[in-house]
Amino acid sequence: MLKGYAVPLSPKGEANIAPTPPWHYAGDIVGVEFFTEPAAAEATLPEGLDPDPDTSGRVVAFFVDWQFNGEQDEYLDPVRSQYREFFVLVDARHQGRPVSWCPYIYVDNHHALARGWIQGFPKKAGNVHQTRVFASPGKASPTLSPGARFGASLSCDERTLATARVTLQAPMEDPSALLSRDTINLRHFPTLEVGKYDKPAVHELVRMDYADQQVAEVWTGTSEIELLQAPGEELADLAPVRAGMGFRASMSYNVTQVEPLG
Repeated sequence: MLKGYAVPLSPKGEANIAPTPPWHYAGDIVGVEFFTEPAAAEATLPEGLDPDPDTSGRVVAFFVDWQFNGEQDEYLDPVRSQYREFFVLVDARHQGRPVSWCPYIYVDNHHALARGWIQGFPKKAGNVHQTRVFASPGKASPTLSPGARFGASLSCDERTLATARVTLQAPMEDPSALLSRDTINLRHFPTLEVGKYDKPAVHELVRMDYADQQVAEVWTGTSEIELLQAPGEELADLAPVRAGMGFRASMSYNVTQVEPLG
């Protein structure tokens, strides 16, 4: 019998691209809040989600340097467990409740890409970079302090799609605000059968269940971000019309399930 949680199923069950959950994550974030045209934000929303009238057009961009672990000490194999990611979350409402919706996300690790598709994240391959902090300070590393500057970028198919800058001002007094909205994804898997291309095998809204989610060393400040046009991409349609806060933080959480919204 072939074994495994995800493809490829195999005799030993070791070849699958994503191991059986739970999945554990820890990462450093360079983030930028901005506001786009409300109509552009609304255009990304799937059926079942509505614009948030209180924060119309609000988007948060995340550049994240992640480390993954499963139940077999996968973090000891850095080439598989470490990856970098970019995504945007758009403010929305589900049945009147404030939520976040992820329309676009890019990642540089195929294991993370597969786990994302299983969760409903619409991941594409990309290259993501951010300024890092090291315990030994020097001119090559900022510290978490007023005036510290961070840069970040995203490219896909050798085309730059996003660049950002954040300058820290002060620690965030209440970091729970970064976790106040549930993330809603769309699990979608199409049908490959003539006459049924418009009838996907799976098409469901789900709520991400982030267990033991924590943030640490959260600093906020000023920000700037640019989203660039490229063939085959629509990220730039969310181009900012007004800047919001920038932030730098560390985050950890566990994933065991998603909750279908019906």
